[in-house]
Amino acid sequence: MKYADLVIDNKSSSTDLLYTYGCEDDSVHVGQKVRVLFARGKTLRDAYVFRVTDRPEREFRNLKYISEIDGDIELSREIIDTCVWMRKRYLIRYIDAVKCFTPSGGPSKRGKRRGPLENEEGEPQDIKRLTDDQRHAAVEINRALNAEKHELFLLHGVTGSGKTEVYMQAIATCIKAGRTAIMMVPEISLTRQIIDRFIGRFGSENIAVLHSRLSQGERYDEWKRIREGKARIVIGARSAVFAPLSDIGVIIMDEEHEATYKSDMTPRYDTAEVAIKRARAYGAAVIMGSATPSVTTYQRSREGIFRLLSLKKRYNEVDLPEVSVVDMRAELKAGNRSVLSREMYSTMKETLEAGKQVILFLNRRGYSTFVSCRECGYVLKCPDCGISLTYHRDTDSMVCHYCGRTEKVPRVCPECGSRYIRFFGAGTEKIEDEVTKLFGEYTTDRLDLDTMKKKGSLEKILDDFRSGRTDILTGTQVVAKGLDFRNVGLAGIISADSTLNIPDYRSAERTFQLVTQAAGRAGRGSEKGKVVIQTYRPDDYAVRAAAAQDYSQFFSKEIRIRQAAGYPPFSDFIQIIFSSESENVLKECISSWHRQLEEKLADAASNIYPAGKTAAASGGKVFRGYLLIRAPRGSRAGYMDMIGRIRACDSYGKKCMTVVDVNPYSIWRI
Repeated sequence: MKYADLVIDNKSSSTDLLYTYGCEDDSVHVGQKVRVLFARGKTLRDAYVFRVTDRPEREFRNLKYISEIDGDIELSREIIDTCVWMRKRYLIRYIDAVKCFTPSGGPSKRGKRRGPLENEEGEPQDIKRLTDDQRHAAVEINRALNAEKHELFLLHGVTGSGKTEVYMQAIATCIKAGRTAIMMVPEISLTRQIIDRFIGRFGSENIAVLHSRLSQGERYDEWKRIREGKARIVIGARSAVFAPLSDIGVIIMDEEHEATYKSDMTPRYDTAEVAIKRARAYGAAVIMGSATPSVTTYQRSREGIFRLLSLKKRYNEVDLPEVSVVDMRAELKAGNRSVLSREMYSTMKETLEAGKQVILFLNRRGYSTFVSCRECGYVLKCPDCGISLTYHRDTDSMVCHYCGRTEKVPRVCPECGSRYIRFFGAGTEKIEDEVTKLFGEYTTDRLDLDTMKKKGSLEKILDDFRSGRTDILTGTQVVAKGLDFRNVGLAGIISADSTLNIPDYRSAERTFQLVTQAAGRAGRGSEKGKVVIQTYRPDDYAVRAAAAQDYSQFFSKEIRIRQAAGYPPFSDFIQIIFSSESENVLKECISSWHRQLEEKLADAASNIYPAGKTAAASGGKVFRGYLLIRAPRGSRAGYMDMIGRIRACDSYGKKCMTVVDVNPYSIWRI
């Protein structure tokens, strides 16, 4: 008989332990999914085998036994090891990590495979001669792949420099050697483009896709294909890092700087860290690619942690776009109150008359960005989150873009009773409306979260633009992320400094990245494109560097600011979010944690930021607050260990829940 230590599929943190069960089937092994009776329950529960021994560590009076072994779901030992690592690194539960690797849904009752790539022919691949930079990058990466050496690469290439071809060269090397590969993109919207190219190169039978837009049935069937070795290349968004592949040769993260690679919901993991952990187990390479690398990743390349490979020119050797910066303050002085500057309008007109397409980028959706009373200045905010509500004209409602709460527009001001309720600011809805009025003879469309909700709408919007049926495409940051359209003559950036106003240490970095990436959508064909950047802060260093398409200029300024302030990459931020149904309990719990951290961590007093104020959420039924800790570089593990110990002994328990988020992309604020 064998003894198995199991993780039980149970939501309670109090049961986040390994439970020992007996098993009369000696073939039981690590990674298997089993069914057991748990606690006093009389129905079988799912569980996962984390360890198997011939003898238990102690005697059991009422030892329970495994009732069933699931023959369909099984995890590798490497995956189980990664789950253990994730639990310690992110202070999450075992089962939260396990569920990252296991599929939802089940086998088809009709026995029919539900494949998202069926009947896909892909985009024919005409493999042209590599540029010198591409060839050098491919040679260096292949050297590590052929030696099965774990190595980290940063592929820094200007927009349109041919990074995707370097990725495919690396994957081809892995497939030829009988190994497997993971190709990740930051947005589901980009998977279609990548999938078409990869099918054209490798064939659909070798490729599986994993992302949240798949149905549960499709996700289950793709998971089974991958686990059984029928697909050797996995393409998807961040969840693809959990693909149940074995013998991984390379893991690629395209547009590695994007915030979507950092999970902002439980479990709150960092995709890059998980990728490196898994790659190390197989002696695999990790390739991070971007035209605008994160400051942290680029600094690590300077320190030798990542090997820097550069692609300095566009593949087609067409020059980077011609960039104009428009000072919107001058436009106001000249009497132009339109959201489009005079230069933006004239350049759009020239571009469209020449038969080219236009992309307009604004990182704010909705019609008006806030609703306010002209009488008293009151701004309507979400009662749950405390942030300004955005007006959406298509639904004639105000929407919270944080929690999704919807409110009707009031007829009178809730504060003073005035009827002077007005709409301010501009979102993508308003931009589309104004563009349609100005360029009525051309076809316009919009790509943002609101227009992507209906299944198939995203693909239709992109296909219409790709085929030329749409002349002007207005959108949020989705349109700035890696989309490759050959006929775009102009990329217009409506408000380049909107992200500069966010109170976050990454605001300059986000601005530079978004502007540079949006500008990179123009001139990807055979002719040089144009970019018009509208801003109220034309002298800001991030805007100037983005306009010049000069990463080095931006990085040299930004890294000095980060080092002086002790911000990442010279530290790690750890955010502890508290929630309770009682505001008094919440405040007491935060104070208790703050006191214990200061007592038990060296230099903690200077590295714990004052607790954020508490606020009601979920309709006033739950109160939230947070503590923010800066862990100097090298101290993160010690800080996390102490946080874990404090939480394990927390006397507040269910009265006040805690969530730990390491290096959150957005600092949680009230």
